[in-house]
Amino acid sequence: MATVQGGGDSKLFARGKVAELRLELNSGSKKDKNFTTKKIALKKIVANMTMSNNDMVALFPDIIGCMAIQSLEIKKMCFLFLVNYARMRPEIAVKAIPVLEHDMEDPNPLVRALALRTMSYIHVREFVEATVPIVKLILRDSDPYVRKTAAFCVAKLYDHDRHMVEASDLIDKLNNLLRDDNPTVVASALASLMDIWERSDAIKLTIDYSNASKMVSILPDCSEWGQTYILEALMSYVPQESGEALLLAERIAPRLSHSNSAVVLTCIRVVLYLMNYISDQKQISALCRKLSPPLVTLLAKGPEVQYLALRNALLILQRRPEVLRNDIRVFFCKYNDPIYVKVTKLELIFMLANEKNIDEVLTELREYATEIDVHFVRKAVRAIGKLAIKIEPAARQCISLLLELVSTKVTYIVQEATVVIRNIFRKYPNQYESIIGTLCEHLDSLDEAEAKAAMVWVIGQYASRIENSDALLEDFLYSFAEEPVEVQLALLTATVKLFIQRPTKGQELVPKVLKWATEETDNPDLRDRAYMYWRLLSTDMEAAKRIVMGEKPAITAESERLDAVTLEEMCLNVGTLATVYLKPVQTVFRNARPRRLQDSPALQRQEEPAPSSVPGDAQKSLSQFGMGGQPADFNPRTDTRGATQGGNLAQAVNDADEYFSSQMRGMRIQEQGDSFGGNGNEGSGYVVNQYAPQTVYQPAQGVANNNDLLL
Repeated sequence: MATVQGGGDSKLFARGKVAELRLELNSGSKKDKNFTTKKIALKKIVANMTMSNNDMVALFPDIIGCMAIQSLEIKKMCFLFLVNYARMRPEIAVKAIPVLEHDMEDPNPLVRALALRTMSYIHVREFVEATVPIVKLILRDSDPYVRKTAAFCVAKLYDHDRHMVEASDLIDKLNNLLRDDNPTVVASALASLMDIWERSDAIKLTIDYSNASKMVSILPDCSEWGQTYILEALMSYVPQESGEALLLAERIAPRLSHSNSAVVLTCIRVVLYLMNYISDQKQISALCRKLSPPLVTLLAKGPEVQYLALRNALLILQRRPEVLRNDIRVFFCKYNDPIYVKVTKLELIFMLANEKNIDEVLTELREYATEIDVHFVRKAVRAIGKLAIKIEPAARQCISLLLELVSTKVTYIVQEATVVIRNIFRKYPNQYESIIGTLCEHLDSLDEAEAKAAMVWVIGQYASRIENSDALLEDFLYSFAEEPVEVQLALLTATVKLFIQRPTKGQELVPKVLKWATEETDNPDLRDRAYMYWRLLSTDMEAAKRIVMGEKPAITAESERLDAVTLEEMCLNVGTLATVYLKPVQTVFRNARPRRLQDSPALQRQEEPAPSSVPGDAQKSLSQFGMGGQPADFNPRTDTRGATQGGNLAQAVNDADEYFSSQMRGMRIQEQGDSFGGNGNEGSGYVVNQYAPQTVYQPAQGVANNNDLLL
């Protein structure tokens, strides 16, 4: 609890009794011209309000009696009481309306503004109705401070009753206030109009070039928050010519050097917005160079402002890569940076890394990978692996650094390195397999699901090159039942890959793993994949090899990029909380108005990536996927349209079922009499029990088979 010098005010924060406070409030001799006793009593009441002592509401009549005293200090405390308790006792609160209306005519502008602000804060019907005609008069008040207060009151009234405000001419009068001589009044009117526009579907905010030009001209005369309001309002201006957008961007550019972070970020947002309407690429590049210094300057402020600037930099770089292109060193981490700042800087370092600065970046990342913070070290190791994927000429250099880090035998470093090396193998097949031996030396360090799954993938993918691949897999399989599903799926696939590449080595492991995966697990993904492999292996080994060992699609390091629509919307919200999450605005603020670039002759649309040109596949409907391109109603067991070399497709499917059944019997997996896909009796149904292997239930004799599986 804060105390003033001498600790005088701390005595006020004691739970007071209503009777004693009423007595103090109504006492005081005629000699007390400064109302000292009343002020002390009111301070005690306000202190009790702060402590949520709702007994104070009983003093309402006494407080209203004090409101007429011509003392600004007393009025402030009385009005605070009124705002706090008016909704609890509206029948008493309405008695204060005449006092407030009288104060609206006070010669002191501070009293007029205070009375108006108090009336507009109270969400009681009588107060709202009484405020509307008063605001109409005070919008034309002679004092700019009172006019500024009245402008904000219109937005407050709109929050209370939008229909009443829309039915009146308050919004028109607010529009007229935009022509006021005082810059602060204009900025306040704009802020109020923007707030109303955000919450209204019926009101459209349009600003033409002459209005926008006037707004920019008064920027230097406004306070920092007034400048923020004006810059925010400029987002509603839609340039009709490229020259207009360029001139406006140049005129607001000096705001980029403002000391207030809100002004700087809002100005960056407006400049980014106007760039969409500028056709000259040289001018856009010049503006991008102007955006870099203010972002860098924000990094000299506190960690919270730094974090906001860094998150916005991540966004801006995706839209305008020219910004910050040559400023990678400013994002190198300092020893005293908070972890959330360090991790965000790491993302920016990755985005700005290229062939020219990769040596400098890897030297920095090597330092990060030896820090104490485990989370940050993991991120640094992962960044090294992603750089190997992003910058192909530096891949060998990145891998050498990863192996150097693995040699430290620090558990979490080895695990992260294993995960990223798996991705490097996928990006560059048959190029860096010589390092597999080094990975296999550190199998005992792997105790996390992702790292285990990555190592199992490597063993399965390169089983033909790893001499003891079967023994390595068998070591992992000892704990198959206890492993997470992610690892179980990897082990299942790796075992099948081992069997395909080295049948003699995998012939004992495959039946065992398939039995575990189909009979001793309840996970549907694992069971389905095991059944698929089972059917595939027993039907056509060549097809199994093509499918399981087929060429994998290339991976990239750009998966974190936002899609074009979301990126466009996010750039129109630079500096807001939504950019911290890097999610669409309505995901963060449910009632926020979505923003889009408005059509205009000057709008420069960025080219969308060309659609896939693969013939046929791009034209498939959803119903055809998974059916080999056949129509959705095509049944391979009964239809004879798809002829094959050995006869029609239906016959081929039936032959595959028969061959599969015989192979399963040969593999001695169904020793308990369980069968898969039916037992040869046509028309039989089955029910899957989640706690047992697939079991076939025959329909009861004499009961019609109506294809209902819930027998």
